[in-house]
Amino acid sequence: MDQLQSILDSIGAFVWGPWLLIPLLLGTGIVLTVRLRFLQLRKLGPALNLGLIRRADDTEGGDISQFQALTTALAATVGVGNIVGVATAIAIGGPGALFWMWVTGLLGMASKYAEAFLGVRFRTTDARGEKSGGPQYYLQRGIKGPFGKFLALWFAIFAVIASFGIGNMTQGNAVAAQMAGTFDIPSWVTAIVLTVVTGIVLIGGISSIGRVTAAFVPVMILLYIIFGMVVLVANAPELPQALADIFNMAFTGTAAVGGFSGSILILVIQMGVARGIFSNESGMGSAAIAAAAAKTTHPVRQGLVSMTQTFIDTIIVVSFTGLIVISTGVWEQGNAEGQAGTMTSEAFAGTLGEVGSVVVALSIAFFAFSTMLGWSYYGERSVERLVGVAGVVPYRVLFTAVVFIGCTVPLSIVWSFADIANGLMALPNLIGLLLLSGLIARETKHYLDNDPKLTASKSEIDKFMEGHERHDQDEVPAKR
Repeated sequence: MDQLQSILDSIGAFVWGPWLLIPLLLGTGIVLTVRLRFLQLRKLGPALNLGLIRRADDTEGGDISQFQALTTALAATVGVGNIVGVATAIAIGGPGALFWMWVTGLLGMASKYAEAFLGVRFRTTDARGEKSGGPQYYLQRGIKGPFGKFLALWFAIFAVIASFGIGNMTQGNAVAAQMAGTFDIPSWVTAIVLTVVTGIVLIGGISSIGRVTAAFVPVMILLYIIFGMVVLVANAPELPQALADIFNMAFTGTAAVGGFSGSILILVIQMGVARGIFSNESGMGSAAIAAAAAKTTHPVRQGLVSMTQTFIDTIIVVSFTGLIVISTGVWEQGNAEGQAGTMTSEAFAGTLGEVGSVVVALSIAFFAFSTMLGWSYYGERSVERLVGVAGVVPYRVLFTAVVFIGCTVPLSIVWSFADIANGLMALPNLIGLLLLSGLIARETKHYLDNDPKLTASKSEIDKFMEGHERHDQDEVPAKR
């Protein structure tokens, strides 16, 4: 078992190392940011207004509202990574890792926009009349020939594998551990409850998932931020130094775990980028699957709404966790047992007492459960791409059963495998985003030149899109 763990660690270090995913993730984000003319900054306001205030678009196409698509994507990303992952990154890479999470988030907003745009642009209608899209479709339909099909199948296979890792077992394990440590609830009890509730929600498919996530995802994020704000206010005198450490150590690499022996710069960047992408999933292509189900009048609109998910996840939620861990000083204490994930709980408890531990435990429970729901849909759509709609129900049953396993079995190897699966899932999508960046930039410019405030009606959009390259792929049946 130790040998297998060592092998997985070596593979993970290469996949997330300086010669593969780190430059590809950052490079893709930079290319898209430039080609889209810093879209994530120019249109953030209108995008937030459309996604969070208006919430719905003037169209009948799609299975769920834009807001439900956004909360489904948020459900899949705002999970254990926002609490445990951030603390782990800071423990290993020091406060500077948070800086690279921010960089990954800002550049990732352009990547998230691009993949959501393509998700709607090339979506199809499956045999049950539901919308189906994502990299498993747009890579093949946007990149003609065998190479596009190869990338699409590559993505679909690893998306299914990743759904059982990042989206299932690791989340369930974190919930069970928190419930046992904070409330003395046996893991098997947590396993039964989580399995039953997950199964009930999955029976209804994306419509059920969309309703559930729209109801509780905004509430759980808001509550976490409110309690986090209390901790930050209590530690306000330490915030200037915390911010100074973040920016200074982003280029020096001081870590706490193992003592202040220091770490090379690449480790800081690696932890920031790897945990940043683990948290917001920008560039992985997963959120495009939820975006493809949205009722939207144009791919640009849904792309902008989906882009706000990375902003909320990383620039807001991750920042709160990181600043709390750093400003309270718990990162400097390290962790003798190597369980860096407890740092967030210790930071909250140091200010709020027992209430702080309860807040973190419940946050992890709800964040992790929401992640399961979002990833169950990602895996389901990928299974549908590989074997057809006949594979959907068996997948839901298997996914639900694996929830129980994840809650009751030690998962150190699964965590390592999840990181690898995430990386191998992102690779074909990032390649596709670069190859399709010209199409994305061209059609985005045409749309925004005619509707800069995102207020045009469907009839107005149809008029200025007339004669331009067609964007609506909704009625094209799915093919394998």
